[in-house]
Amino acid sequence: MKRILGGMLIAVALASTASADDKKKPTPPPAEKKEKVAVVDINHASQQELEQLPGVGTDYCHHIIMYRPYEKTDELVTKNVLPQEVYDKIKDRIVAKQDPPAKKK
Repeated sequence: MKRILGGMLIAVALASTASADDKKKPTPPPAEKKEKVAVVDINHASQQELEQLPGVGTDYCHHIIMYRPYEKTDELVTKNVLPQEVYDKIKDRIVAKQDPPAKKK
């Protein structure tokens, strides 16, 4: 009986030591979640949608709308609508969709 109790005490002591060691291990940081970013069509977006883009305020929105349509997004820079720095912030969040050609009657 003493051997059984002694064995149990040793097992409990080892288990508590192991759990204390586990608590000391650093946990890895949680994986970063990539936020889903909505893509904005610069040829059809409203002023409110354009203002959601980083660095694009009311004045830039008016310029974007005024110089429509765009064949490519980089025309925002080549047409001097946006400075390069602002374009670099938003280039992955914009597209320039073309209107479908008009149907012939």
